[in-house]
Amino acid sequence: MTRVLREFGNTMQKEAVPAVSADVILKMSKFPTYKIGANNQIVEVKEDPKTLSMKEVVARETAQLIEQQKRLSVRDLANKFEKGLAAAAKLSDEARLREAASLEKHVLLKKLRDALESLRGRVAGRNKDDVEESIAMVEALAVQLTEREGELIQEKSEVKKLANFLKQASEDAKKLVDAERSFYRAEIENAREAVQRVEEALKAQEQLSRASGKQDVEELMKEVQEARRIKMLHQPSKVMDMEHELIALRIKLVEKSKQSRQLQKELERSKKSEELSNVYELDGPEILGSYLQIQTCSDQAPELSSCSIQWFRVSSEDGKRELISGATKSLYAPEPFDVGRKLQADITADGQIIRVATTGPIDPAAGLGSYVEALVRKHDTEFNVVVTQMNGTDHSSPSIHVFHVGKMRMKLCLGNTTVAKEYYSASMQLCGVRGGGNAAAQALFWQAKKGLSFVLAFESERERNAAIMLARRLAFDCNIVLAGPDDRTSVPNA
Repeated sequence: MTRVLREFGNTMQKEAVPAVSADVILKMSKFPTYKIGANNQIVEVKEDPKTLSMKEVVARETAQLIEQQKRLSVRDLANKFEKGLAAAAKLSDEARLREAASLEKHVLLKKLRDALESLRGRVAGRNKDDVEESIAMVEALAVQLTEREGELIQEKSEVKKLANFLKQASEDAKKLVDAERSFYRAEIENAREAVQRVEEALKAQEQLSRASGKQDVEELMKEVQEARRIKMLHQPSKVMDMEHELIALRIKLVEKSKQSRQLQKELERSKKSEELSNVYELDGPEILGSYLQIQTCSDQAPELSSCSIQWFRVSSEDGKRELISGATKSLYAPEPFDVGRKLQADITADGQIIRVATTGPIDPAAGLGSYVEALVRKHDTEFNVVVTQMNGTDHSSPSIHVFHVGKMRMKLCLGNTTVAKEYYSASMQLCGVRGGGNAAAQALFWQAKKGLSFVLAFESERERNAAIMLARRLAFDCNIVLAGPDDRTSVPNA
């Protein structure tokens, strides 16, 4: 490396210039690249063989943009254009730096040529030829540098054109994006307005339907009231008169029935008074839920405790008598099986049979039938009972048991303990208690199976009779007839 100093002329005068070697060999055909570093030092710049030229970079970026332009959206294309614009600006900056470096190279070459020119005037012979050859090489490098500058100028113009194109494309893309955004915003606003209009229309229709429904109901109510008013205007007196007449007829019918029964009893008593043997009579209401008791009518009558008694039910159609097994006491409580039939009692005293009977068939209890029909609809009906006898032995425990009457079976429970549970069968028996005591009308006899029987006391006569009727109804649905011991045993009329 040759450094030009200000004291060059003085040095040449003081000492002779050494001869330049003839065997100088240059390693490259072009002058190396230099740049001015710190403290005005000339530094050689090493070129990277892998670094692409500005033209190649621009061409590669352009090709990539053209390939991706078809499959990019408007927004992505705008982003790409912005990136390309930034790359073009960067390339422009690099070109500006290269132009500055080229200017420095021109300055260096000029200084070097001036130094060689001044040196050529001071040397002679072979050294002068070397200096002239170096001057020619510097001039060739200057020419190459000029050509390179031309190429750089052309590349700079192309980069400017590309930058302008990318800038224009970016602006067009932004305009397109803004136009699309405004269009879609307008579409969204239109859709919102349409949805709002539909919602308002639905609300209006709903309000209209509610108002029309209320109006229809009100009109219908007015029509019904008007029809009722017209009906009352035309036929009020006739309906009221008919209702009053029916009530009066019912009252008269009840009174006549009572009078008829009283007359029948008086007639029976008059007949009995004519006969010396008729010294007993039946006392008590002849209705289900009550009890009948044999009483003496004469002081000469034998004591009932010394007589044998047997109760019978008599069919009102053919007069057949059916023996009521176990009914051998002076008191008997009719059960549902006795309804519609007369009851008779044979009193045997001193070998003579005295017969007493009811004046008419046993009447049903009021409202019992509808009550049982309501219980039939249930799957299981519970009754609170007290066990007074078990297998013929008195049961002293006063604990409350629950008697279940179900569709398929009957069950007796004490709390969570099951005392007895049996399905309806031919061996099961159920009837009213056929013994004495004022509580006979509230008790029933239940034989769950052979060897297991109970006497159960209910809370009321109504509950007892309802349990018997319900159990017989459900058992009949299972093709089982529930009756008392030896029921339907006919005896000839005496």
